[in-house]
Amino acid sequence: MGLWEVLRDGDTVTQVVAVVLLAMSVASWVVILWKAWLLRRATTDVARGTAAFWQAGSIDEARLRLPAFDREGLVLPLVEATRLPATGALASAGDRSQQLTRLLRNALHRVLDKLQFGQVLLATVGSTAPFVGLLGTVWGIYHALVGIAAEGQISIDRIAGPVGEALVMTAAGLAVAIPAVLGYNVFGRFIARIEADLEGFAFDLRDLLAGSQATPPLEDEEPAAVATVGVS
Repeated sequence: MGLWEVLRDGDTVTQVVAVVLLAMSVASWVVILWKAWLLRRATTDVARGTAAFWQAGSIDEARLRLPAFDREGLVLPLVEATRLPATGALASAGDRSQQLTRLLRNALHRVLDKLQFGQVLLATVGSTAPFVGLLGTVWGIYHALVGIAAEGQISIDRIAGPVGEALVMTAAGLAVAIPAVLGYNVFGRFIARIEADLEGFAFDLRDLLAGSQATPPLEDEEPAAVATVGVS
């Protein structure tokens, strides 16, 4: 007895549980395949993009070269964020180092949101699918026992079949949850490595530009020491 037979022969509750498990499985596998492709490209892009930046002769040249190496747009947003805002607004308050810290932090958050997309779904599927399957199992066993009691005859043969059919839902829940949990953990490690590389690049970029003339200074700005606030 497989999931399809349970779906075909079960009552409304069993069918709803089976459809929910099927939807969770499809959604998690779509995310797993997409994120595997994305993170594979992202790992290469960050290494190639940062190398291309440091080999450029200027910030403007780096902006022109990066799109060819940064296919997923992970490094270029950090470089674009180094354009200081116009004077006269609160965004331009503080010295250059403080402004760069704020701009790079915001850009880094946007890049990491792209990398983290789908992780919540995998975590949700991995943590809830076994309980959804267990719900189908409990309901199936209850439904089977009610049917056996109505017939008035109880034997191992009459119990084993319906209960075995109900337990298929537990196996289905685990089959949905295990790939999602594995994907979440593996992708989390890749994302952490990429995040560390991007944070290091943001630190170096801020230190490079904080005391240089690569970005236009504010009017009447006095030299200031590099801030110790990190990019989160």
